[in-house]
Amino acid sequence: MAQPPGIHARRAALRLLDAVLRRGETLDQAFPGATADVRRPPDKALARAIASEALRWLVDCDALIDGATRQVLPADAKARAVLRLMLAQWLRLGTPPHAVIATGLPLLSGGPRRLAHGVFSTLVRAGAALPDAPGLPPAVAARWGARAGAIAQGLAEPPPLDLTLRDPAATARWQVELGGESLMPGHVRLPRGTAVEDLPGFGDGAWWVQDLSASLPARLLGPGEGRHALDLCAAPGGKTLQLAAAGWQVTALDISKRRLELLRANLKRTGLAAGVVRADALAWEPKHRFDAILLDAPCTATGTARRHPDVLHRVTDRQIAEMAELQAKLIERAAAWLKPGGTLVYATCSLERAEGEERAAAVALSPVPVEAAELPGPLAPDADGHVRTDPGMMAGAGGLDGFFIARWRKPAGE
Repeated sequence: MAQPPGIHARRAALRLLDAVLRRGETLDQAFPGATADVRRPPDKALARAIASEALRWLVDCDALIDGATRQVLPADAKARAVLRLMLAQWLRLGTPPHAVIATGLPLLSGGPRRLAHGVFSTLVRAGAALPDAPGLPPAVAARWGARAGAIAQGLAEPPPLDLTLRDPAATARWQVELGGESLMPGHVRLPRGTAVEDLPGFGDGAWWVQDLSASLPARLLGPGEGRHALDLCAAPGGKTLQLAAAGWQVTALDISKRRLELLRANLKRTGLAAGVVRADALAWEPKHRFDAILLDAPCTATGTARRHPDVLHRVTDRQIAEMAELQAKLIERAAAWLKPGGTLVYATCSLERAEGEERAAAVALSPVPVEAAELPGPLAPDADGHVRTDPGMMAGAGGLDGFFIARWRKPAGE
């Protein structure tokens, strides 16, 4: 029997959802295997979009499903998973209900098709709708505390495309040429969905893709003036490029061979230079000390939930604790590699206090508070001079990823 057009993309979306919710994989990890039998790139992209929106609005889709069934479906029931995907297509991607049914019900071959059909049709007839902001899983809302509601507002849509410019002095030129908005020197923001490789300046290496929040840690080190900087956990290289463009002599260290290949490709495209080292930062020892170290530490990446909504459902307290322990070890090693008077900037793309404020409180270096003039627009440092961004901030301008950033100086006598 002939399969309805688009069924392969929906099957791939179902596999992605299962990989995240049952096996705890990231969307990036699961994507190659889940879409292996999907030939067309647009269909692969559709599979990811369906799964991403189902994860972004999972709490709310489940509430709709539960409100239309007499008996609550088990959380791991295949019918619930398929209904999540069907609702995401209808309510988020604008797929007509008849097309949703035609491509959704075949996913339940040999299963409760009538149930899924009945639930979905009931919701369509009732004019079901999603709220303005996605609901957060209770454990996530509890961790994020008073800011949870505002953060959720910032998660309603995937993020725009942020570019960091190789030459901040050319901001006005690139803003006009790219037709974007600049929120601070060296930055241009474009609508999401832009084909990066087709944009002016890509081939010349005039810019690279980097969320505005992710660009702040390197900015806080200022001009290099030929001094030596270490970019720890550097790949795929956005911060390495920033430091090199700002005149630092950069050593970029990372353990991942694949990600370092991306870093090298970015250096080649932009014409910037850095020494690239593949090593484990917990075992490596430098040959000299550094004037500055940027540690964008491995973390749970909950601050990237706008683009990676899987983090809302797979990050556990145990993972947060494990990451916090690793971060503490990396900070200790980085502090030992600083020259007297050298500067350490620590950052994580996490919204968890255990990976941010709690880590900073244990650092035995001299704080160098961040000043409001170093940050874009309405952002301001907290009372300790640290920076905390989240997706609910600067929402009118397109929002931000969540980051924590702190800065210290090693005393001159050490």
